[in-house]
Amino acid sequence: MPIAKKAPTKPTKTASKKTASAKAVEKKPLTAQSKAGAKSDLAPERIADILKRLQEAYPNAECALHHRNAWELLVATILSAQCTDVRVNMVTPELFRKYPTPNAMAEASLPAIEEEIRSTGFYRNKAKSISGAAKKIIGDFKGQVPRTLAELTTVPGAARKTASVVLGVAYGLAEGIVVDTHVLRLSKRLSLTQATEPKKVEQDLMQIIPKDHWIQFSHELIHHGRQVCIARKPRCVDCTLETVCHSSDKTWSSW
Repeated sequence: MPIAKKAPTKPTKTASKKTASAKAVEKKPLTAQSKAGAKSDLAPERIADILKRLQEAYPNAECALHHRNAWELLVATILSAQCTDVRVNMVTPELFRKYPTPNAMAEASLPAIEEEIRSTGFYRNKAKSISGAAKKIIGDFKGQVPRTLAELTTVPGAARKTASVVLGVAYGLAEGIVVDTHVLRLSKRLSLTQATEPKKVEQDLMQIIPKDHWIQFSHELIHHGRQVCIARKPRCVDCTLETVCHSSDKTWSSW
């Protein structure tokens, strides 16, 4: 299934490169200055600054899962659980060639679906979800992926995060903020939330991020988390948000 796809988004540098003379950050208590700054972490002007920097760094950030319609995106998102987008994109072309529609997928046997998606992990549960989703969409929604969160979350395999991905990417509907491992990690590092559960993190973010930024904000944080603000040894020297971040995980600081 040939799909034209952009190369992975690379961060656009908007500030001059940090000099080699800058010192690496050691793990140490926050300074009085940074503690004072922490009190205004949720100030509207700081949030606006973070959004502006992310937009400038990732002007073309988008969903990395290859798809041509809402149904394909739903299936790809189900497959992406505990699996990389790269692996999912290797599996879906042949899967959709054989079973291109909800009707075709509903008619496929579970063993047949399992064989196609085996390399994504947890393939038995995923096959049940995909088959169940196809049958639900045919039976209750006339073969069309629902356009509301309430309806979409009744579809097997479509919990809130998956539903938010499909609604936001396929339909441009902001019903929530997608919180994956990258969004959760970066939100905590940027002191946008103190929560650790994705549901609570999403609630906190929805209170401070303007609704018209919900969809793109998730894409941008995911790209930033994959490329710069990685889990171990984040590349703070290359980070567009470094000067507004006082995380104890920092490996470099300009102040």
